[in-house]
Amino acid sequence: MINTETSRTIVGIIGNVISFALYISPIPTFIKIHKARAVESFKPDPYVTAVLSCAMWCFYGMPFVHPDSLLVITINGFGFIIEIIYITIFFFYSPWSKRRKIIIALVIETIFFVLVVVLSLKLFHTTKDRSTIVGVLSIILNILMYASPLTVMGRVIRTKSVKYMPFFISLAYFCNGVIWVIYAILKFDVFILVPNSCGAVLGLMQLILYASYYKSIQWDPTLRELQLGNT
Repeated sequence: MINTETSRTIVGIIGNVISFALYISPIPTFIKIHKARAVESFKPDPYVTAVLSCAMWCFYGMPFVHPDSLLVITINGFGFIIEIIYITIFFFYSPWSKRRKIIIALVIETIFFVLVVVLSLKLFHTTKDRSTIVGVLSIILNILMYASPLTVMGRVIRTKSVKYMPFFISLAYFCNGVIWVIYAILKFDVFILVPNSCGAVLGLMQLILYASYYKSIQWDPTLRELQLGNT
C-alpha cells in the first residue's frame, strides 16, 4: 500500500507536469504577438506578477526555509525562467508607456524580494519561523498571480468576447490549482493549500466564462488557431 509520503511525491510530480503546462500555455499568445509585432490589447500583468511569485516559492522551498520541498523549487525555478522570457518578448514589442510600467514593476519586485530574503535570514533563525513568514508572503503573491486574469475576465464580460482570454491558459490555471490542493492536503501545508484553492476557483470561473461567450463571436481563422493552440 502506498504511504502518504509516496502519494505526495507522485502528486507533486504530476503537479510539476501540470504547472509546466501552465507556464508554457501562453506560447500561442506570444507567437501571435511576434507575428503582429505588437502586444495589441494583451496585458503583461500575469507575467510580471508570476516572476515574483515564482521567486518567492523558490525561496520558500529552500532547505533553510522549508525542508523537503524540492518539487516546489524545480517547477517554480522553471517558471521563473520562462516568465522572464515572456516579459522580455512583451517588453520588446510594447510601446514606451508599457515598457516604463514593466521596468518600474520589476524594480519594485526586485527590491521587495531582496528585502524578504535578507530580513527573513537575519531576523528568523528556525525553519518554522522562516517558512511561516515567507509562506504568508508567498500566499499573497500566489493569489495575486491567480487573480491577475480578473482584469481580462472583466473585459470578457463587458465585450462578451473571449478573444484575449486564451482557453488553454484558463484550463491550465484550473488543473494546476486542483493538483496542488491535493498535494497540500496529503501532508497538510496551508501555505500551498490556500493560494491554489483560490487558483482552482478562479480557473473554473474563467472556464465558465469561456463556455458562455465562446460561441457568441465570429473568429478570425488565424486568431482561432492561436486561441486553440494549433500553431
